[in-house]
Amino acid sequence: QVQLVESGGGLVQAGGSLRLSCAASGRTSSNYARGWFRQAPGKEREFVAAIGWTVGTTYYADSVKGRFTISRDRAKNTVYLQMNSLKPEDTAVYYCAASSKGPRISTEGYDYWGPGTQVTVSS
Repeated sequence: QVQLVESGGGLVQAGGSLRLSCAASGRTSSNYARGWFRQAPGKEREFVAAIGWTVGTTYYADSVKGRFTISRDRAKNTVYLQMNSLKPEDTAVYYCAASSKGPRISTEGYDYWGPGTQVTVSS
């Protein structure tokens, strides 16, 4: 089992920044690629960003490219999502996920999920 816990969500004005963290624990959690997804009310959960754990290759949704940055601290077994130039449409619950199959852009590729953290961007 791998346990994931997100933190860092909150309320921010449009144009502001937030940094989300996701700490992992459990058996072999350090070998798992990580991803961030988000889900707004009434919408499907969508891919935001992913990172390979060993090499650190990153992937982004077009909607966040140039504004969000995913990174990892292997020693702390933690992944981060730095979100800049936030827009009201970024409002959602953000979820961290872990994949034993490498970084994926589909929710189906992930084995474990955190409980989520709310991000609200006011206009």
